[in-house]
Amino acid sequence: MTAFTRWILAHRRLVASFWIVLTVVGIATAGAATKAMDQKFSVPGKEGWETNLAIAKAFKGTGGNAAPLVPVVQLPAGRTVSSPGVKADLRKLEDTLAKALPGSRVAGYASTGSRAFTSQDGRTTFVLAYPTPDPDQPFGDNPKAEKTARAALAGATVAGTPVRLSGYDALSAQSSDGNGPGVLVEAMVGGLGALLVLAFVFGSFLAIVPILMAIPAIMTSFLTVYALTAVIEVSPIVQFLIALIGLGVAIDYSLLVVVRWREEQAHGTTGDEAIVRAMETAGRAVVFSGTTVAVGLLALIVLPLPFLRSVGIGGMLIPLLSVAVSLSLLPVVLHAWGPKLDWPHRRTDEKASAWWTRWAEGVVKRRWAAAALAVVLLALLVGAATQLQPGVSDPDTLAKTGAAKAGLAQLKQSGIGSGALLPHEVLAAPASADEVAGALGSVDGVHGAVAPAAWRTGAVADVVAFPVLDGSNQAARDLVKPLRKAARAADPGARVGGEVAQNVDFIRAVYGSFPLMIALIAIITFVLLARAFRSLLLPAKAVLLNVISVGAAWGVLQLVWQSGHGSDEIFGIAATGSITAWIPLMVFAFLFGLSMDYEVFILARMREEYDATGDTDLAVVRGIGRTGRLVTSAAIILFLAFVSMASGPETDIKVLATGLAAGILLDATVIRALLVPAVVSLFGEWNWVLPTRAAKLLRVEPSLRPEAAPAPA
Repeated sequence: MTAFTRWILAHRRLVASFWIVLTVVGIATAGAATKAMDQKFSVPGKEGWETNLAIAKAFKGTGGNAAPLVPVVQLPAGRTVSSPGVKADLRKLEDTLAKALPGSRVAGYASTGSRAFTSQDGRTTFVLAYPTPDPDQPFGDNPKAEKTARAALAGATVAGTPVRLSGYDALSAQSSDGNGPGVLVEAMVGGLGALLVLAFVFGSFLAIVPILMAIPAIMTSFLTVYALTAVIEVSPIVQFLIALIGLGVAIDYSLLVVVRWREEQAHGTTGDEAIVRAMETAGRAVVFSGTTVAVGLLALIVLPLPFLRSVGIGGMLIPLLSVAVSLSLLPVVLHAWGPKLDWPHRRTDEKASAWWTRWAEGVVKRRWAAAALAVVLLALLVGAATQLQPGVSDPDTLAKTGAAKAGLAQLKQSGIGSGALLPHEVLAAPASADEVAGALGSVDGVHGAVAPAAWRTGAVADVVAFPVLDGSNQAARDLVKPLRKAARAADPGARVGGEVAQNVDFIRAVYGSFPLMIALIAIITFVLLARAFRSLLLPAKAVLLNVISVGAAWGVLQLVWQSGHGSDEIFGIAATGSITAWIPLMVFAFLFGLSMDYEVFILARMREEYDATGDTDLAVVRGIGRTGRLVTSAAIILFLAFVSMASGPETDIKVLATGLAAGILLDATVIRALLVPAVVSLFGEWNWVLPTRAAKLLRVEPSLRPEAAPAPA
């Protein structure tokens, strides 16, 4: 690190020019990079996904991996679908939809005569419309079709009662009319919050330096991912990671180096030597931190889903580029502007934080009580996480008011149920389609099933079954198995598709491979940290605590969103009943890496202090005294980035942001400020042991207990 830093300082004009060019090009191509992230969701090799592909192929892209639009009609008292004139109005409604959405598949009571489309009392009915897909929507959403249908049905009535357009797309559109800040705007909001925190940390204009480092890190990440899209398909989720995760880690790494540089200055080291010494310690910690974040994201490649693999590959680039900026451009900026920007210097880093030193002394003195308190809090949250149910979004959470919400309420109140918004689609032979519909309709939990005559080709027929409960409910997901059994009993070649079945297959595929992902991350991280800390106990503890930290964040998701203890009060959204299946995965991958930042920051300093003093408790006190304010500030910066992320209108993004924000705060407070110093103090000298044999395997110097060390010659 020393030789590298001296080379950077000797070629600072070249280094600065290199990053300026990349940043300018990144800014110029950011829009194109975002548009190039267009990977489609897929679950290859699974029945639900493969059936949905076959449905889309047979019916010109309509249905399968897409939720239908669902106009709902509730007739006035005394009128039913059998009343005079009602069927004609319903036929007109279907014709209006078919005309407004060319190429779509539309079915309802008027065209089929099936009571599967009506409530038991005949007063409530709905129409199913599968529009042609929107190529700009990788996950099957279709806001353009919803907008067109809404305009076409404006003022439409059946027997004098209004038609209410519902469905997942309609509910999402009315959640906030689709309005919300863009990704880069969210990053700017997070950056403003970060600037305020940094101003408090430094008490000088040095606060702008980490922000300045985040700009090339983010823009270069966009540029690199843009190049990556020429080789592989990249998920649009990556743009959120670049803007917000990139903002957080780039600032964190720069913050660590700048704080250490100020400390070296305060101790009398000046000029480039202060930069070199800061990079020897803080720069080394940044390398290990960035590597562990990258490992956490790259581990997604073991999951059998292309879109998650692309998130892992694309996301891995973000921390690595942030490390590159901190190791190369930051020393150049400190050389040229560091002393000038360190004004008015209202804070000094000559001494450790008095508050954090007292806190660490208190934790060490009462280490058993501190550890017990942290364990109880984490155990409660991890216990809540065991009740987490991956699923699809609860439609009740997507909109508070509006016609779509009213239509959903009518479906539920009438007994038809919210499952009509995500029906099961079953591919069967045309000759057995009616028999399959009869078998599906007899399954407990199914309101009805129908095989529209117009939804048949020469080779296949699309049979739809309407579950009473929507896919956010475990009982609805459990219904997939008996539906497959019933369909095959009527037609051995029948296959069950639709979004709910696809989601069930997704959960089984991903979470079945989840232990492998955890094991891969744990092993690689353990080896990296064992080399960094020259210890076996510290990296093992770090991996274990990181897994617990993520489990606690999952517990927050379960309590706040799935059970609704806070979602309504904070966001005005009712309990979701389940968590969208991909969110826990993202939370794990990001938090495992990000929280390891803090672990490395703290333990690297503790190791340094122990090597200098040989006293574990003193190393804990000095380590927390020096890093407590840094870790807390870094956590607040990331927290603000995730809060800005939660300002968007999408419920799933709010849920993801909640998990990340809660995880970061829990990690920086309960775990790093309470449990880590208590546990390190409890284990004493065993923290620092790296036996000779293990050291040879890791190719580092061994670290033995004092009584086991060889006597000096």
